[in-house]
Amino acid sequence: MAFLPSLQIGQHLARYPIVQGGMGIRISGAQLAAAVANTGGIGIISAAALGLNSPYFDINQPNGRKRREQFFEANRLALIDEIRKARTLSPTGILGINAMVVAQDYETLVRTAAEEGVNLIISGAGLPLQLPEYTAAYPKVALVPIVSSTRAARIMCRKWERQYGRLPDAFVVENPNSAGGHLGAKLEELGDRALEAEQVIPELVTYLQQEVGQTIPVIAAGGVWDRVDIDRMLALGASGVQIGTRFITTNECDADIRYKEFHLHAKPEDVVIISSPVGLPGRALRNAFVEKAIAGSPDLEKRCLFNCLHACKCRDEQQYYCIVQALDKAARGDIENGLIFSGSNAGRAKHMMPVAELMAELVA
Repeated sequence: MAFLPSLQIGQHLARYPIVQGGMGIRISGAQLAAAVANTGGIGIISAAALGLNSPYFDINQPNGRKRREQFFEANRLALIDEIRKARTLSPTGILGINAMVVAQDYETLVRTAAEEGVNLIISGAGLPLQLPEYTAAYPKVALVPIVSSTRAARIMCRKWERQYGRLPDAFVVENPNSAGGHLGAKLEELGDRALEAEQVIPELVTYLQQEVGQTIPVIAAGGVWDRVDIDRMLALGASGVQIGTRFITTNECDADIRYKEFHLHAKPEDVVIISSPVGLPGRALRNAFVEKAIAGSPDLEKRCLFNCLHACKCRDEQQYYCIVQALDKAARGDIENGLIFSGSNAGRAKHMMPVAELMAELVA
């Protein structure tokens, strides 16, 4: 087995080609990101709704407009705290955030992260067409869009080059047939082999080399679990991998221990696809909440307290459930009434372990 290559993204060189996936809400925070960065990978903080359980926010604020304003300001302040904590824990590691384009405070979170000195910004849940504008004053910050097709990458390259005179520093290519959380494909598209890494990665690498004429790293995401998977993705032409679910069952994962143990004891058959108010399917673990969501139960919380997303069927059509509250409950340990996202490999973890031990296993 060959040694793993390093991974260059913009001006930042990681010892190993492993990016820890951004998982919200507060699944991948400062503790997990710093631990991965300290062991030679790239640590990512999820910027999603960090203010919800922070000293900066009072959910009982009766005035709806003030509550929403306070929520967005709390998200900004909590993100600053998380980035500074991660940097204290990992003074020289490569640290970044994952920010969702669909979030109402996306621009604020991106600008805040750049001001706080993160090394890179990974951005998905929509195409981050204006990301270079928000970070123009911070050229050292690497910009990494998440895509699921060469078509989306082509749109990004053309738009950024024409409008901003630059290209993405890397692409994360997510395989919706195996990734966890919200998926970059419609329900009816899932299972399509044209979305698999074996199809998309070689095609995208060829496009970047032959048409764009630049060496832009492609990072494979979705279904990556062990060294065999890493080697397979590199053989397809990827420069690195993004791993999310496997880092949940580590000591440093920022989620409640009950959340981590739920993943630890899961079985492959517990992984299901559910509908989400953002308009795209998600991959999650079966529990009481998911059973209700699949059944369309009227008991699910449909009040919109935060107006946190640009597109939300809970707010606009009173459908499904409040995604922020569902994810937050799970992260705080309410494993029956919260939404527990997961990739397709759930059930393969054998025991909890430190990040250092997992990284040593992945790169050995």
